[in-house]
Amino acid sequence: MKLIVSILVTALLAFSMGLVLPWWSVAIAGFITGALIPQKLLLTLLSSFLAVFLLWGLMALYISISNDHILAHRISILVLKQDNPLLLVVFTGLLGGITAGLSSLTGRSFILMIKKS
Repeated sequence: MKLIVSILVTALLAFSMGLVLPWWSVAIAGFITGALIPQKLLLTLLSSFLAVFLLWGLMALYISISNDHILAHRISILVLKQDNPLLLVVFTGLLGGITAGLSSLTGRSFILMIKKS
């Protein structure tokens, strides 16, 4: 149950913070969720990773589909060296997911370190 709540809270925080803050605000959302929702370290990492991976992946897919993948074709050639816009969507999700997952792991570890002191 905590896993689902953590995924939803992280996704909502990341989306709402992303409306007014830069892309790295997903790290702040992951840190807050990792610090406030007590879980095992692996589940903390996994929940924030999944939340932002799905959020960014679905948002990138929606934007790419709505403009017929015109920009995604060009960017995928520049970044991935191949014309594959769907791989670019997965890469976008991975980038956000890793950022949020590691920051939530940092937040949870920070709380555990404070409790031990």
